Amino acid sequence: MTSPTAPAPDRPTARHILLLVLVGVIGGVFSGALGVGGGIVMVPLLLVLLRFDQRRAAATSLAAIVLSSISGAATYTVAGHTDVIAGLLLGAGGVAGTLVGTRLLKVLPIAVLRWGFIALLVVIALRMLLIVPDRGGDIEFGVATAIGLVASGVVMGVLAGMFGIGGGVLIVPLLVAVFGASDLLAKGTSLLAMIPISIAGSIANVRNTLVRPLDGFVIGGTALLASLGGAALAFVMPPWLSSLLFGIFVAATAIQLTIRAVSQHRAARSGDAT
Repeated sequence: MTSPTAPAPDRPTARHILLLVLVGVIGGVFSGALGVGGGIVMVPLLLVLLRFDQRRAAATSLAAIVLSSISGAATYTVAGHTDVIAGLLLGAGGVAGTLVGTRLLKVLPIAVLRWGFIALLVVIALRMLLIVPDRGGDIEFGVATAIGLVASGVVMGVLAGMFGIGGGVLIVPLLVAVFGASDLLAKGTSLLAMIPISIAGSIANVRNTLVRPLDGFVIGGTALLASLGGAALAFVMPPWLSSLLFGIFVAATAIQLTIRAVSQHRAARSGDAT
């Protein structure tokens, strides 16, 4: 039996809107700087600051990613750091994957989603702290490459649908390590692929009544503007520094959410005991 999604207030308060804007600013900066949708930052902030449950936080984050991905992808494309064909192949696989992911988001227990997200954060933190991206290289196309990009997109879509992230945190290093892309090309291509993925996933989440469009629009609109500044940072920040800072942030977030999850589990057990 799944836990119900926390109901959204009928009329958002000024505090609620301001917190949504704050989430959008932080998520947008990370989105532009690291080539991710920003969900890996926005989901924890929604959980902690606005006290959304895991299901609603993931769905709201994915809706916000629509606008931040468009802005970020446009910025990288203008600068010549996007592979359109690779982005389309990733996006095609991602649309299929996100339909699976959003279905899992609806039916899986909250505890499974919560601990799954924490495990994903740990993997991402280790990846960012241990691997320094390269700044040179292009994607060489062939049949195997095309198949690999579509398959990677499917994984990207499942992660986006389940956890409300764009999937770029895993796709960017994959494009660098496996497909030979530079770190900037990988970031721009990842953001391009996130556009159809986040749109498809958000449509499914709205139909499943897991997200209120207004929340996603406020966060996404703010993130759209903030991602421009984040992308500017990406062009001047050394790759090792961006990886280090992001890895530290994600690791700290994983620790905080773990403590929160354990406390909630103990509280639930104490309530059952009484």
